Amino acid sequence: MKQIANSDMVKNAVGEDQYDELQEPPRLEASKDHRLWPLCRKALMEIYDPEIPTNIYELGLILKVILTDDKDAGVTDCHVEMTLTSPGCPVAQEMPGWVNNALMPIDGIGEVTVDIVWDPVWDPTFMSETAKMELNMF
Repeated sequence: MKQIANSDMVKNAVGEDQYDELQEPPRLEASKDHRLWPLCRKALMEIYDPEIPTNIYELGLILKVILTDDKDAGVTDCHVEMTLTSPGCPVAQEMPGWVNNALMPIDGIGEVTVDIVWDPVWDPTFMSETAKMELNMF
C-alpha cells in the first residue's frame, strides 16, 4: 500500500488536540487506566508492519492489552492478544517477538505474553481513523 499522508499532515488537518483520539483503533480492549498504559501504547506504536507504512497499533492488529500488577514481585505483567492482516503474513513468526521486545524494556513491566489470535478475522474496520487517512482508505 502506498502511504498518502503522514502523521504531520494528519495533525495539520484535524488539529493536535484531536489527533490522539483518532489514533485509537475501535476494537482495542486495554487497561487504559493503568499507570503503565501510556508507555505500552507508545512502545506498540513504534512497531511497523514491514509491508504497510503504518504502525501495528493504528492498524488495529493489537486487540487486547491487559496489565496486571504483581504486588509480590513489584512489577506489572502484560498480556497482549494480537492478530495479523493475513494468515499468510511473512512476518507472522516474528511479530510476537517484536511486540515482546518493545514492551519488556519498560520500567515496571514484568512478564510479557503475546498471543496471535485469528478470531475475529482482521479487516480494515479494525484500523484507527489516522491509519485510514494515512493509507487513503476512508
